[in-house]
Amino acid sequence: MRVIVIVKATRESEAEVHPAAGDETLLREMGAFNEQLVKAGIMLAGEGLRPSRQGKRIRISGAQRTVIDGPFAETKELVAGFWLWQVKSMEEAVEWAKRCPNPMPGSESELEIRPIYEAEDFAPSDPTGELRKQEHDRLRATRAPGDRKASLQTERFKPAGQDQTRQWMDAMALSFGL
Repeated sequence: MRVIVIVKATRESEAEVHPAAGDETLLREMGAFNEQLVKAGIMLAGEGLRPSRQGKRIRISGAQRTVIDGPFAETKELVAGFWLWQVKSMEEAVEWAKRCPNPMPGSESELEIRPIYEAEDFAPSDPTGELRKQEHDRLRATRAPGDRKASLQTERFKPAGQDQTRQWMDAMALSFGL
């Protein structure tokens, strides 16, 4: 199963308060944690997000679209970063998340783990499988034969040997549609 692990924003992350100059502790700890995730074949993608003041929201109401400029008021509802993980179960995701260094040193942090819908989850709405097949075919048609991103889309990401950084980068590019 795939899950998204959401790093909740704090007042400090919204203010872009970074660790003190020269204090590489968080970067080292988070780098080591991410490396463990990659080596275990868990991490598919992960990124930190800039503060909400640099973002936009689009409110959709019927045919109307309204653009709302950041910053957004409720810090507890904001996202500061995320990981996309491939795990065997929610319990495995929880165990990995419990190993995470505090992403917001000096303050309390919160991670939220949410399962991602997979094509099979929509089987009751598509009993023949035709709509899911069309979507799969449409996605495959947008990729050239032999395209590394296309092969990653159809294979579970599992880093191997010396090439794990390249595979991790390819998986991140795929997850962002690059």
